[in-house]
Amino acid sequence: MAGHAPVIEVPQAPHAKVAIISSSWHLDICNDLIAGAERALKAAKVKKISVKFVPGSFEIPLAAQHAFEKGYDAVVAVGLVLEGETPHFDYVCQGVTQGVMDVQLKFSKPIGYGVLMCNNLDQAIARCGRPGSKEDKGYDSAIAALSLI
Repeated sequence: MAGHAPVIEVPQAPHAKVAIISSSWHLDICNDLIAGAERALKAAKVKKISVKFVPGSFEIPLAAQHAFEKGYDAVVAVGLVLEGETPHFDYVCQGVTQGVMDVQLKFSKPIGYGVLMCNNLDQAIARCGRPGSKEDKGYDSAIAALSLI
């Protein structure tokens, strides 16, 4: 764990429309991240929650842009990129990170960033929010987006 998360109250956003956009790779981890995001959004009393899947994390920025064009107030982006034997990991991590930043600045709407970029599966499990995990990045990402609506 990198440090201790700050204590942040759950902002209430009953009129918000939020899309959770997830990669389709590593669905076991992504489903845990989605569950954490949904838990945070429900605690914030968000009534309009939509979950959308994209082929991989690289496609998340475009899906976020489409969500904003359709009137969503915020996006929670979740996924997992695992380091492999080639530079593909570096390019995907760079691309999704820069793409998400570009989209949220273009639309002046928040994207909670819950795309895990891990060296191995154990690191992902420790951060995905399932029972026994050290962290819940799906939940944290949703809270971050809600805080900026």
